[in-house]
Amino acid sequence: MRSFALSLFTTAPLLFAQAPALVLPEASPRAQVSQKVGLTTLEVTYNRPAINGRKVWGGLIPYGQVWRAGANENTVVSFSTPVSVGGTVIPAGRYGLHMVPTATEWTVIFNSLSHGWGSYSYDPKEDVARLKVTPSASEPTERLAYTFDDPTDSAVTLSLRWEKLRVPIRIDVDTKQVVVLSLRNQVRGQGQFYPETWSGAAGWCVRNDVNLDEAMTWVNRSLAMRESYAGLRIKAALLEKKGDAQGAETLRAKALTVATEAEINLQGYTLLGQKKVDEAIILFQRNVKNFPDSWNAYDSLAEAFALKGDKAQAITNYRKALDKVKQEDQRVRIQGELDKLK
Repeated sequence: MRSFALSLFTTAPLLFAQAPALVLPEASPRAQVSQKVGLTTLEVTYNRPAINGRKVWGGLIPYGQVWRAGANENTVVSFSTPVSVGGTVIPAGRYGLHMVPTATEWTVIFNSLSHGWGSYSYDPKEDVARLKVTPSASEPTERLAYTFDDPTDSAVTLSLRWEKLRVPIRIDVDTKQVVVLSLRNQVRGQGQFYPETWSGAAGWCVRNDVNLDEAMTWVNRSLAMRESYAGLRIKAALLEKKGDAQGAETLRAKALTVATEAEINLQGYTLLGQKKVDEAIILFQRNVKNFPDSWNAYDSLAEAFALKGDKAQAITNYRKALDKVKQEDQRVRIQGELDKLK
């Protein structure tokens, strides 16, 4: 009995040494915030210290010293594509974010080491970008927070917010170039077997006035697979941008010969959105001629005439639409439009 007790006593420390660590709340909890700019994903992972009644700037966070821009591990910023910060291009990847605060101007640092603990192993030789920023007053924030402010298609401002201070960091993305590179990859995937993939890629380039030569190759690939209304109009737009107005007009006319009712209708509404009411009416009249049994064709033509201010033509075409439509909700809507015109 004595030997058993002694054996248990001597082995107990080994048992305790193998006990797993307890999972408990962190004083500075981990957080993550992300933002999409075009096709680019930006993400910040950090720990959020609290003020807890302490003096933060020039106290808890000394002026003139490199700071981890958070707590515990260094703050990490990641970009899914290259970005530009302070005029410096930063490749896609993960970066340690550090800052050197002063009373008036801060230095923001993006460092290639993204897995350091705090700033203790920070080495300026590993910096990929440094920029000066001017903090501004902000609403009180008890726990340090990062936010992505004022996002556009090509830029966003990453802001550190703590105590009563905001530190803004503008990040720019060459979204057009990012999309072009993405489209080059996408047209080599499963979509390469469909004409819509090629014409869609070309159409984006046309609308954004970028990569036009390659866009012409893409739309030609689409048209070689199948001539379509969308493909012909996209090629017409490319020809127009290259100065071939006559060739563009010829293709637009050809596009109408292969267009479906829905495609012509959609183009008509696009023209209405551009305030080109007379041009829209011509398209809607074509739809009525080609699809005389379609209530939707008459309904769209009536709407265009109403926008033009021609009540008589609007009433005539709404009545034709009402005669043909079967859906009760559409009948109620069209009757409502007629009542407004009386």
